[in-house]
Amino acid sequence: MHLSKKCSAFKVVLSALLIVALLQLIYLSFLSKFHGKQQRYRYSELFGGSGGKKNGQHEKNTRKERLRYSLSTGGIFDNSGQYRVYKNLIKSDYTSNQKPGSDPSSNVLALATHTTINNLHHLESLLERWHNPLSVAIFAHGQDVKFATALVYALSFFCPQIQALVDFHLVCLSGEMASFPDKDREHFTGLEDCASVFSRLETHRDKYKNYAISGNISYPNNLLRNVARGGTESSYILVIDIDMMPSADLHQQFLAMIMRREPASDEVFVLPAFEIRHARKMPATKPELVQLYQVGEVRPFYEELCPRCQAPTNYSQWVNSHVRDTDTLEVAYTLTWTDPWEPFYIGPHTVPLYDENFKQYGFNRISQACELHVAGYKFSVLSSAFVVHRGFKIQGEFHARKDEENKRNRVLFRSFKEGLKTKYPSSNRRC
Repeated sequence: MHLSKKCSAFKVVLSALLIVALLQLIYLSFLSKFHGKQQRYRYSELFGGSGGKKNGQHEKNTRKERLRYSLSTGGIFDNSGQYRVYKNLIKSDYTSNQKPGSDPSSNVLALATHTTINNLHHLESLLERWHNPLSVAIFAHGQDVKFATALVYALSFFCPQIQALVDFHLVCLSGEMASFPDKDREHFTGLEDCASVFSRLETHRDKYKNYAISGNISYPNNLLRNVARGGTESSYILVIDIDMMPSADLHQQFLAMIMRREPASDEVFVLPAFEIRHARKMPATKPELVQLYQVGEVRPFYEELCPRCQAPTNYSQWVNSHVRDTDTLEVAYTLTWTDPWEPFYIGPHTVPLYDENFKQYGFNRISQACELHVAGYKFSVLSSAFVVHRGFKIQGEFHARKDEENKRNRVLFRSFKEGLKTKYPSSNRRC
């Protein structure tokens, strides 16, 4: 009798466990189907027809159709014929809503940057700091052309701030073409919101070293800078690499400064450039930066690789210069360009373009700074604004062909300087 009761209890427990297991299977099956349905819904949102009735669906369909149109043009070739450029592949709401003859004061300063898909994840933190119009030129090659097209579309779809402020431009080799990504479902699996898109970009992070693109392809940095610059109608433009961060509130402070002080037409505004240890938080203000500078956690940009390239900024004078009010931007001092200075600066949209013959490593920015000097520009250093590069630049971190590229671009730079004599025959400045 006692044994029979034990057996009955065992059967009850076993039955209960089987029921629980069955319910778990049903639940997991439901989750799987729900997730699949949710993915199909997300995918239909991204690429479905234009008959949706939900709020915002019209805007999303408009964005989709704009992308289709941009891709249908086939882009344009650059001057060398080596690259295909899709300008305004995806327009921000800010740019789309700009009308001819609109108030110039509403579009004073934009940030322009360039990258491969490898470093596009930096866009998230850059936009968190910037909060204003941003023009991004992306270079992609091979399978990355599809991936880049898909991911920037997803960014513009899922990320409200990117929708509002960021214009994307795509550059690839002339023999490659971008296509509408509605058949590339694998790129969109698991994408549900803005955070998931940036998580996907993180998986592409550090795919290759600086300039070491698969297939021995040249990274056209100056072409990309010009494409990003040309993608904005702003009166002034700050061009930086995507892994650099400007000081906080720069946009508002610069606008206030030029309202108080009308800039000269031949003036650019230099932002001293620094680099910071990877583990450190990016400083937002000059006092924060100076504190890190004094303990060696921040140092001048390229201090180890090319200290002469930034030395004319005069870091000692800038760091020690007294700032009455860190919320008020002003010119601290003005410099004449000297070789081999390659400053980062805010300049009017009329400044000379970057010479697109320079690719890969070496002389790509100094050539443009040199031309500014020959053209008669003066370099006014801002009192409390700056840019910071993520991580120290150190010997040995670059790709194998860095020195070879630098040597080739040095020869090109000599020829470039000779050409400036013809371009600016009345100038007595040389570099």
